[in-house]
Amino acid sequence: MEEESSQNLVNNSPFIAWIHNISLNQQKYMKSKIEGLDFDHNMRYIIFIYDNPNCSQEDIVNMFGQSKGNIAKILRKFEDEGYIKRQTNPENRRKYMLNTTEKGNEIVPKIRQISKDWEKEVGITEEDYKLKERIIEIALNGMKLIEDK
Repeated sequence: MEEESSQNLVNNSPFIAWIHNISLNQQKYMKSKIEGLDFDHNMRYIIFIYDNPNCSQEDIVNMFGQSKGNIAKILRKFEDEGYIKRQTNPENRRKYMLNTTEKGNEIVPKIRQISKDWEKEVGITEEDYKLKERIIEIALNGMKLIEDK
């Protein structure tokens, strides 16, 4: 009876719940491998800044769907810890351009390697990387849908 209930839970769980589960488990794995660093899931913001030099806080808000206040607090922490720096945008003095510092530049490849190790351990295949493209397309459609409202 208990096994049947568990199977119903698996079968009736929404698609997005499984994506969230994968994300949380990857975060737990990564946190266990990055000793001495309390990044948790916020490390994704440093990676985004590393991959998108001169991006803005608004870019991060739009990409990750977090509140401006929450992102500002996290970025302030990373700036205080020396992982990122803010510079006034010469084209719009009310906005900042975000970049990783030398310390940030050193940690991103380590984070990426741990992520690749996790992908290998959980059995992500070439076929799964093709699925990733479709998931990105769905995510972008979802972002546009929200923008249009």
